[in-house]
Amino acid sequence: MDRRRQLSQDKSSAEMTSCQVTFEVTGPLAAGEVFAICGSCSALGNWNPQAAVVLQPQDVSSDRTWKAAVELPRGVPVQYRYFKGYFLEPKTIDGPCEVIVHTWETHLQPRSITPLENEITVDDGEFGICNGIKTVDSGWLTCQTEIRLRLHYSEKPPVLISKKKFKTSRFRVKLTLEGLEKDYDEESQEKTSPTVPQKMANTVEFSLITNEDYKCRHTQPDCGYALQPDRWIEYTIQTMEPDNLELIFDFFEEDLGEKVVQDDVLPGHVGSACLLSSTIAELGKSAGILTLAIMSRNPRKTIGKVRVDYIIIKPIQGYACDMKASYSKYWKPRTTLDVGHRGAGNSTTTTRLAKVQENTIASLRSAASHGAAFVEFDVHLSKDHVPIVYHDLTCCMAMKKKLDTEPLELFEIAVKELTFDQLQLLKLAHVTALKVKDHNASFKDDENSAFEMQPFPSLQRVLESVSDDVGFNIEVKWISQQRDGQWDGNLSTYFDMNLFLDIILKTVLMNAGKRRIVFSSFHADICTMIRHKQNKYPVLFLTQGESKLYPELMDLRSRTTPIAINFAQFENLLGINVHSEDLLRNPGFIKRAISKGLVIFSWGDDANDPDNRRKLKEYGVHGLIYDRIDQNTVASCEDGRKTVS
Repeated sequence: MDRRRQLSQDKSSAEMTSCQVTFEVTGPLAAGEVFAICGSCSALGNWNPQAAVVLQPQDVSSDRTWKAAVELPRGVPVQYRYFKGYFLEPKTIDGPCEVIVHTWETHLQPRSITPLENEITVDDGEFGICNGIKTVDSGWLTCQTEIRLRLHYSEKPPVLISKKKFKTSRFRVKLTLEGLEKDYDEESQEKTSPTVPQKMANTVEFSLITNEDYKCRHTQPDCGYALQPDRWIEYTIQTMEPDNLELIFDFFEEDLGEKVVQDDVLPGHVGSACLLSSTIAELGKSAGILTLAIMSRNPRKTIGKVRVDYIIIKPIQGYACDMKASYSKYWKPRTTLDVGHRGAGNSTTTTRLAKVQENTIASLRSAASHGAAFVEFDVHLSKDHVPIVYHDLTCCMAMKKKLDTEPLELFEIAVKELTFDQLQLLKLAHVTALKVKDHNASFKDDENSAFEMQPFPSLQRVLESVSDDVGFNIEVKWISQQRDGQWDGNLSTYFDMNLFLDIILKTVLMNAGKRRIVFSSFHADICTMIRHKQNKYPVLFLTQGESKLYPELMDLRSRTTPIAINFAQFENLLGINVHSEDLLRNPGFIKRAISKGLVIFSWGDDANDPDNRRKLKEYGVHGLIYDRIDQNTVASCEDGRKTVS
């Protein structure tokens, strides 16, 4: 009898401490998609989309209203977000479903509820709209792989046909995708219950980027798109089977005298090239260039070749992003932010050198103490894969001579060839020391300096040692090729791009805490991969635009500010970071970027001049990166430091 009474009391207690909450949301879904809800309590997955609750249609005939009933603790505030995505078949028997987030709500403040009654129905209205404001973002890579194939004239024409009759021809190209899921049936998917795990269909998206515009779509004209010197053509494939795809490029001749329009008469088919994705997998590289043979249809023989640029983007290994917060597309309106360049400023190559060595903890702290809302610094990896803060890809080492009277002999060495411990022991000289006669005078006297004065601090130590009130603009270094063929630091090979970024991103995601972070890079593919590998921090595309000071880069996307604007829109980046020389010459670029919804920063020696900074602020830039911020008399730190980026 006592046992029954105890069970009854336990049941009553449970009923008193929980509420049944029915969540409702409306909106359309694509074939195979489901709505799901993810939130701050265990019943809603603790912000883990893998453990989210799938919503069901209100009734069989409804394709607009979706519901889920969940038991929540009474009187406890709960935050939550909705997302659209795919719940895929588990890889192993009885294993968890693989969840792909296609679109999710990213309001700065999530939806919230404090349940007090036994049963509650929460009608949240249209997906993505909260308090009358629509804020959604595309998902990130959780378990799927993204393959990017590109055709462009950055270095040379991508297509070469050896037949004389085609010497002056212009070509169109169309990509057709085959693979394990080629029999995917949209109609059958529509009839499948949302509770049944789906298979992911391979998806292909086609895009064009030029100085004037960008286009992004899921369909191609029957004869594809024209290859043009000013056009970047990109094919994006998302798949769960990255090594089991067959990709066919079909090439069509086009009369140069005809206007390129989608609905014109189909030009003649010239030939085709086949790419097996297993070929890329066997190379084991995240990025590269493949040359494929173009075969005629009849007779079947080689008539030319096509040069295909590719990158492979994979989810971060060993870290799962959650849905608690996202600042990827968020920027609060405020006065222009002062950003300390390399901390307190360039201490090696500018005309007015900073007093504290650049990219050290002391330099970053100095900039913060003099009013910097953000500090900018450069990150890459040591040989043993430790993220370190240092600007150049190379540094100088000295050969020890037998006699002290003999002059030092210097050698330039890539930072990536030295371990973290070796870098800590290095008596540092900048590569410009190679041009100086007295090499002894070029070395920094930092052997007995405190740790905050030492070069090559680890990224983790920087995150731990600088006040988290100060935002970090982290420039991710990567080798770039100039249009004349020269490479940064004479390095034509570097780390694997996925491995490189996974290490840096995990360090930031695990140690940043409440600090505001903005990533940036001069390398367009680095920006793309950061954007798609994580869902929390924003990305700015760094560009020098058209410059008299710096050599033109090989990558078409980096050559002008207008194409950088279009690239940032295409990749859904927060914005761009443009060389001040280009913006002072063409201030209309600032207005153009802002009109497209982009945030725009500016960097460069011209920004060190107070009059130029005043002009750039009047033009409307959101952030100014410059040296010697300790000499700036009007810093905007107070507004910037207390607000999430």
